[in-house]
Amino acid sequence: MGAEHQDKGSGSDVQHVGFAKNNARHYFFIGIAGTGMSAIAQYLKAAGNQVSGSDRQFQKDIFNESRAALVAAGIPCFEQGSGGIDDGVDVVVVSTAIEDTVPEVQDARRLGKPVLKRSELLAQIVETKKTIAIGGTSGKSTTAAMLYEILYHAGMKPSIIGGAGLTRLIREGKIGNAAHGEGDWLIIEADESDGSIVQYTPEIGLLLNIDKDHQDLEELERLFRVFRTNSKQFIVNLTHPLSARLSKGSVFDFDCKENSSAFMHASGFQQKGPVIVFHVEDHSFLVHSPGRHTMENAMAALAVAHSLGIHWEVCADALRQFEGIYRRHQVYGEKNGVTLVDDFAHNPVKCARSIEACQPFSQKCIAWFQPHGYAPTRFLRHDFVKEIAKVIRPQDEIWMSEIYYAGGTAVKDISANDLIEDLKALGVNAYFVADRNDLLASMRPHFTPSTTLLLMGARDPSLGDFAKEVWRGVGGNSRG
Repeated sequence: MGAEHQDKGSGSDVQHVGFAKNNARHYFFIGIAGTGMSAIAQYLKAAGNQVSGSDRQFQKDIFNESRAALVAAGIPCFEQGSGGIDDGVDVVVVSTAIEDTVPEVQDARRLGKPVLKRSELLAQIVETKKTIAIGGTSGKSTTAAMLYEILYHAGMKPSIIGGAGLTRLIREGKIGNAAHGEGDWLIIEADESDGSIVQYTPEIGLLLNIDKDHQDLEELERLFRVFRTNSKQFIVNLTHPLSARLSKGSVFDFDCKENSSAFMHASGFQQKGPVIVFHVEDHSFLVHSPGRHTMENAMAALAVAHSLGIHWEVCADALRQFEGIYRRHQVYGEKNGVTLVDDFAHNPVKCARSIEACQPFSQKCIAWFQPHGYAPTRFLRHDFVKEIAKVIRPQDEIWMSEIYYAGGTAVKDISANDLIEDLKALGVNAYFVADRNDLLASMRPHFTPSTTLLLMGARDPSLGDFAKEVWRGVGGNSRG
């Protein structure tokens, strides 16, 4: 693996734990409602293990959609602090947000149960399958979902531990961010935000891009270099200069620039509403999701599929049938001339690409953004202003509500309104509505007969419900 691989986490209380039916264990997840935690929990349950968990989101006699889906999958769920860990539990799993003071952690220590971090457990699962690990500062969830659909369509019975629910699986009543197949291949997202990306040793490592996000570019590049070292095969998106610098020269590296000299490159990009088309060699591809960044994600999935010998026609059929994933350019529809789109965009480049992708929908794009966390907003303030100002057209608008506060000891020395004032100084149509519950009423006079309303934000688990509320509200007198 090389010396760089020593960046692994702090180590765990167990070596290798059971993931298959012939070596079943009982896992208890503390913080099981989190996207990363629920995905592994569902995967292990489907693999034949016993799984249960708790979460602070769960409250007695109050319906929780994630809890209902987990229980339906055969995973008992408890309110945090109400017990659940007993002698029958073999392994306790915690997310990075779980502190030692949480009652279940205390119970695990008292009973002498091994406690693993989520990333440590995922690293062990990776070693049991031929794993494709997808890295990059944006596009991981969409690319993972697209690749899963291609391998599934090819009859390879793949598995996925992802970061967002696939619409097709959500319609089956599942959370949709995990599936366990009998085939050899497992698709995961390799997260750089917490540094856990260095723990994985995949068969194929895929690097999508490197943009300033949770950390500065130097630290991000260091992490991705370790990722490259740990990957047996490494495939890179050459479209982005920083990611291109890490290429090993694989024939499966790809480029999304016209007239590229890369062996595999895209051409003929077109977007009509939420649908894009593009070409690779003599093959045409259509995806029901907007934006050039969607083409890049699709190209990444195609590059891996091509390396596995999957025919272009199979890939094209799978992408044409791809239904998208939760809160990734999720188009609700159009009412009274207003088209609503909900997106997970949360860093400067992601927000800019999301706005660009929605501009062809209507004559006017109104984007709303809820920053996630005071430290990230402070760190990325000038990047947000620069990237958003670059793409906003004269008729477009950007709105923000106050920064999402998840609790803890965050220093609240910055406001989303500071970004709005910066944008106003650059001549951008920018507006601040502190309480997002007042958003729709404030926006109504700004709607035209051809408007796309784009909602952006991450981390806040209520954003999906907020989009549904806005969608219901748009059905009223949308133009005041």
